[in-house]
Amino acid sequence: MREELLKGLTEEQIAKVKACKNQEEMLALAKQEGVELTDEQLEATSGGGCTERCPNCHSDYLSNWKYDAPDQNGRIIWWIASRCKSCGHIFGEKPIS
Repeated sequence: MREELLKGLTEEQIAKVKACKNQEEMLALAKQEGVELTDEQLEATSGGGCTERCPNCHSDYLSNWKYDAPDQNGRIIWWIASRCKSCGHIFGEKPIS
């Protein structure tokens, strides 16, 4: 991950980020630490050290897609998903709020 995306984090938090093996671990860490990720930081979680690949075409050329949608009770939930820039496949949807 580019160092400028780690600005504002403590040394301990930076070490934890660098130890993450995939996007899910990075997002869980951000939530655990109460860190609000910028769109640029969300985008970087699909690259920058993560080894996630598209399950459809196995490309590692991914971006993150953030969107909101209502749950069963009509409450708005923010979601993040990976989107392959090669084939357009969307996968790994996770709630972030």
